[in-house]
Amino acid sequence: MNLAQVLNGLALGALLMILSSGLALIYGLRGVMNFSHGALYMLGAYLAYEVTSQGLSFWLALILAPLGLAIVGAALELGFFRRLQRRSHIEVGLVTFGIALVIDRLIVIVWGDNTLPVRAPKAVDGTTNVFGTDYPTYRLLMIVVAIAMAAALVLWLRNSRVGLHIRAASHDTETSGILGINVDRVSLVVVMLGGALAGLAGTLAAPYFSVSPGMGQSILITVLIVVVVGGIGSVGGAMAAALLLGLVQIMGNVWLPSVAVLVPYALLIVVLLWRPTGLAGKRV
Repeated sequence: MNLAQVLNGLALGALLMILSSGLALIYGLRGVMNFSHGALYMLGAYLAYEVTSQGLSFWLALILAPLGLAIVGAALELGFFRRLQRRSHIEVGLVTFGIALVIDRLIVIVWGDNTLPVRAPKAVDGTTNVFGTDYPTYRLLMIVVAIAMAAALVLWLRNSRVGLHIRAASHDTETSGILGINVDRVSLVVVMLGGALAGLAGTLAAPYFSVSPGMGQSILITVLIVVVVGGIGSVGGAMAAALLLGLVQIMGNVWLPSVAVLVPYALLIVVLLWRPTGLAGKRV
């Protein structure tokens, strides 16, 4: 596997890293496996298209789409997740799946069912020489953004007061409430952040994949595999698993193209047989 293919794996892994981090955060605190996360990612891509189609900068879309999805995340938390926190996982899963279907349909109503192109900014639309290999600059940007996001998120969770409250509430919600932590407020922050990360991933994916209905469904299964392999609720595990799966997926496309679609599932089976709690999960 040459350098370009390794970078392709890292670019795919970078996208999965951003998207899965938000899903892992939400599950870690709320215990909600949000099946509408892929729809939020798709909505972020469509918002990026809308911004750029109005003649505005793609860089502005990188700000506006995550902000818009943060607002959607707040609506989900206040309208659904907070009401479902004592319900069974099956009920929560069905509700979030229903939300995804509603978002999918609204997107088709507003933007239609055609594939829509989003061009990368001119500054990163060419190629860059990486150790003798010409590689698309935009994909390098995706990798850089993902690394910056991961570093910022880890530092924020470890060093800020809000990050401390999030980690405490994720570990034990009831005890955190007794100690004076406003768990509902912390949860609102987490779900808004998860929505913003979905919007960021969707915006970055728009020039990479183009924008089309169903793009959220196609990536959701992969993101769920990432979260499970990394250890459900573990942000660090999700980040590591995302990069691993990105590289493994590209290796499968190169060496076993006829069965490449099965590679993520094979990885899931191997990891869970070896370590049922995932890479970063604790053995019971």
